[in-house]
Amino acid sequence: MIIENEVGIASFRNEWQKASISIVYTYGFLSNGYESFFKKHGLTTQQYNALRVLRDQFPKPVSTSFLREKMLDKMSDASRLVSRLSAKGLVSVTQNPSDKRLVNILITEEGSQIISNIDQDLPHLDAMLQGLTEKEAQTLVELLYKVRESIKTVDERIAANEEVRA
Repeated sequence: MIIENEVGIASFRNEWQKASISIVYTYGFLSNGYESFFKKHGLTTQQYNALRVLRDQFPKPVSTSFLREKMLDKMSDASRLVSRLSAKGLVSVTQNPSDKRLVNILITEEGSQIISNIDQDLPHLDAMLQGLTEKEAQTLVELLYKVRESIKTVDERIAANEEVRA
């Protein structure tokens, strides 16, 4: 089925709009698949992502700003996310001794165990893209990188124009 039929758009302005809508539409499928997968493990996608970052940094504690910077979803409220993980006993939060305004966040043993259990099931997530060959997946990664770079360039131009107007 072609994208026009899937999303109910009779025609697109151009191929860039068509590609953009296709990415957003596909993101919905991936996002729903990820949420369902992590829900089975008692986590959200964002919670898993935070635990993954913390595991990779262990035993070095991280701040909420570091965590936010490394999150896949830049719109995540890192402070609220950390509070929820702490309430579940998956992270420990202590005051930073050198800067009282910051906190140190570490993954707990229980958090590490959950991540280890999830690691065994991660091939189920990979299977969502099983319709692609590994070479096609590599090409997709390269194309999506180009998309992100294009977006950054446009964002920078918009920001520069706004500064000129101010």
